[in-house]
Amino acid sequence: MPGHVILSHGSDASPDATKVSVLAKVAESMGWSTERPDYREDDALGHAGSVAPRIERLHARIAACAQPPVLMGSSMGSFVSGLASLEQPVAGLFLLATPALIPGNDLAFDLREDVPTLLIHGWQDDVCPLDEVYEFARRRYLPLLVLDDDHRLGAHVDELSRQFGFFLEQLAKRA
Repeated sequence: MPGHVILSHGSDASPDATKVSVLAKVAESMGWSTERPDYREDDALGHAGSVAPRIERLHARIAACAQPPVLMGSSMGSFVSGLASLEQPVAGLFLLATPALIPGNDLAFDLREDVPTLLIHGWQDDVCPLDEVYEFARRRYLPLLVLDDDHRLGAHVDELSRQFGFFLEQLAKRA
């Protein structure tokens, strides 16, 4: 049974960014409700300064949900989605171009181990090195799809859509 998806954009992006917009349409076409928080006010505080307010904003959105939502995030959105899952129940994590660390911030990327998760990253990501997310996925035995793309994963939006649809389909079957 479909549920709710919260899609979190990356830094220097908006709720109308290409990936979150396309993936929101995928979820909605499958009967899921969606929302896209606007983190631009938080992002004005810089990368390190935006982490805590982004997590706080995401916690508020999760708490407003009747059932645990699926969190989808891109870059900084992935980082805070994983961390938010440590403190509040979520149904799944679909994370793109995930940074292991945010320079100047004390938190390292983490997530709840009992939450269905898919990590997707680009081989040529020069913003968030693949080695770090690969090592994280290896330690946790998490699925990691690596595409021939850069940090934005813009050349693979159709593949992201297919993967997200499949991910949501599998979660709906579990409910």
